[in-house]
Amino acid sequence: MYGHVGQKCHSKTIIPRRTVFGLIQLTFAIMAETVKEEVDEANEVNDLPEWHEDAKESLKNGGEHMESPVKQKSTGLMKSFRASLKKVASPMKNKKPENTNNGQSQISNAQLQPLHSPSLITGSPGQSSFRSPRTEKPPLTRTMSDSDVITLQKKGSSIRRSLGLSKKPKQEPLVTVTEAMPLSEEPKPEVADECEGQMVLELRDTYVLPEIPAMPLSVMEINKLIEMEVLEEAYVNLLSLRLELQQQRKSQNQEDCPIELVHKEKDLSLLYGTLRNKMSDIVRNSSTLPSRNKELLVYVAYIILEEEKRQDEPGAMQGWRESWRVAVRDGVRDTLKRVHLDTREQNISWLAVHLGLLGKAILEDLERVKTELVSSYPPEFNVFETYVSCHHEAVGEHLKTLLEKVTELKDYYALLDFIIHRYPSEKIMGSTSLQPEVKEDNRALPLDNDFLNQIKMKYCSRLQVDMRTSLDRVIELENEEIWKERRKPEIDEGIYSSHIDMDIWTNIKGHVQGSRRIDVTLEKEVVRSCLDELKSFPKRFESAFVESCRVFSNSSLWAEYHISYINSFSDLKEHMEGYKQSCQIQLEQVRKEIDGLTTRLRQTLMEQFKTDVKPFLRRQMTGKWFSFDEDFSQLATRIKSLSEQSKYMSPKYRQAFVNEVHFFVVKEYVSQLMKNNYSCKNRKNETAAAKITKQWEELKEIFQDMHSTLDWLHSVGNHLSQIIGCKKSDVKHNLKPLVENYPDIRRSHLSAVLYFRGIIRGREKHVILQRLAELKQSLGSSGNKEQALFSEIQASANTDCLAGTPFSCLSFIMPDR
Repeated sequence: MYGHVGQKCHSKTIIPRRTVFGLIQLTFAIMAETVKEEVDEANEVNDLPEWHEDAKESLKNGGEHMESPVKQKSTGLMKSFRASLKKVASPMKNKKPENTNNGQSQISNAQLQPLHSPSLITGSPGQSSFRSPRTEKPPLTRTMSDSDVITLQKKGSSIRRSLGLSKKPKQEPLVTVTEAMPLSEEPKPEVADECEGQMVLELRDTYVLPEIPAMPLSVMEINKLIEMEVLEEAYVNLLSLRLELQQQRKSQNQEDCPIELVHKEKDLSLLYGTLRNKMSDIVRNSSTLPSRNKELLVYVAYIILEEEKRQDEPGAMQGWRESWRVAVRDGVRDTLKRVHLDTREQNISWLAVHLGLLGKAILEDLERVKTELVSSYPPEFNVFETYVSCHHEAVGEHLKTLLEKVTELKDYYALLDFIIHRYPSEKIMGSTSLQPEVKEDNRALPLDNDFLNQIKMKYCSRLQVDMRTSLDRVIELENEEIWKERRKPEIDEGIYSSHIDMDIWTNIKGHVQGSRRIDVTLEKEVVRSCLDELKSFPKRFESAFVESCRVFSNSSLWAEYHISYINSFSDLKEHMEGYKQSCQIQLEQVRKEIDGLTTRLRQTLMEQFKTDVKPFLRRQMTGKWFSFDEDFSQLATRIKSLSEQSKYMSPKYRQAFVNEVHFFVVKEYVSQLMKNNYSCKNRKNETAAAKITKQWEELKEIFQDMHSTLDWLHSVGNHLSQIIGCKKSDVKHNLKPLVENYPDIRRSHLSAVLYFRGIIRGREKHVILQRLAELKQSLGSSGNKEQALFSEIQASANTDCLAGTPFSCLSFIMPDR
């Protein structure tokens, strides 16, 4: 063992080593010359073997592993040399070193072994039996005598194993002899990887920490070894330096702490920190450079285990295993950061693409860990489980960073889908290539509920914004494509339809079904958000519709639009019934708003019809009415037109609408008799009765065609025309059918009818009114209260000054007729 840089080298240690290596070099030269002569003889007889090129290459490399037809002869020569040299090496190997002049302790057998240098070639006994070559690293700078030793080591490394000079002697492995490979043929990388993995596995399973040198290298040399990643040699020298420091501390008084000791403690601490940082770098980059770091990880793992054994020693650094885990996690973070990420401006699907690449990177990284890195660690490290846990942690952090950039609904959805479905699926954590190491209960991403709920809340909030925009767009399209163009509504399955119900329902259904694929709780929140936004839509739609269609409110197209939207919103309400179980309260509010809109649309349509026909109704039962039929013809035309339009109304609304129209026309027609506008004289009552009967039959036919269910209204016209057309004395006999069918008729109503009949005052009128009172009293409450017509009609005030006088008081004045 060479000494500290700057210290004097001990000649008694160096000279025997040079002598041995001199013999090794001489032996090797003789062997090479012997083989070369055999090759020359083959050339002279023009019989050059096929292995010539490989033999030349082997000669250049020191004659290792030569393959030739004279192999048996050269092998015999090797055995003879080996036997003779063992006799020389045996006493030297067992010889104990003498004491040095300065009082240092005797040098152990381990000190006679060559230094573990990164420049040693494969198989050198100067390395630990479990090391692999590091020919790619530059050699350390050493003293001249050390350099000579290293040179001899290189030249003699091919046969030192036969001399039994290893620190831990072991049986020489058999050398596999293969056929010479043509220059154009290359070895298969798969085979090389398998062999390398087997070597690492053997190294891991048989590794033993080398003996600690009695005298450590200098601080600079140890630091250089750490930088060059010669971890094993750097670590045993650190342990030696640590033992030396402990011995020096014991030899000093507790009160006396020389400055050199303080500096040495500081150097030791810095070296340990440097070693830990280097180990962390190796672990951090191990999955990125697995083939380069597989062997280094073996030393990393055993250094950690060795330090954990020594945790109770003075000056021991704590937290090695945690530092290793942090390095693993940082390496995973680096892997995720390297995944390509476009901006929203560069790619509208930036997040979906990134999450796809992220899943692929996670899977590939864990596959490399499983196939290439796990074999480098002892089982107690639980390497694969640690990497899976670190991936969970790093992915969670990465997703939180991504969430800050998300603003679109589709991106929130992509994030939720990745977390809940894609990550634990067979595409990533559930992949067959990761089985059976990744258990089923460890596939899901262990995010806290607050973070997941935060994404869902933002998703629903954004959904409401998008829903409002979508619903506003529905209004804009109706305005641009229907109202402005004055295009007739489409007829779908026999009714007018605008299809806005399908547009809205399809939009909501798509969001609900998509959220159902995420989970049930999100589905419920999405339904609630959609219904909350839909609740305000009917009024916004109505406002825009009224404003846009004001200019053609008198046209039939205006009525057709109303009917089509009554139908569409009615269908929309039915579609929403499917969400009754999940959001009862919100659905009830939506129902209320839709019912309000359809009711207002029907009322507006009805009011427009009333406004349209009232002028024609007002001119009934007047003097002009006797000879002029145009007003009634216009009334009938308007009713027929509305009847035709109502055929395209949804059946559930059509019946109520037709009945409302029927009742309105009957009521208004009868009301004209109650206004005292005209009184039949000179037997005109018979003409009036005939005309009422004719018009009433026409109205009855129209409403029957409209399928009105208010059949009880059909008879009122006939009853009134009969009272108007009969004799004054017969009026009281015709009252009973009228009172029975319409028990809500009052004295004022009958007085108005009598006025039109021409019975304005006198005994006849009072007799008729008295009969009405008797009939109403006898019927009592037996009449059908639902058939209320006259209660809806306002009769004009009676101007007869004796109208309120009892009949008994006037009977002596007015004789019977």
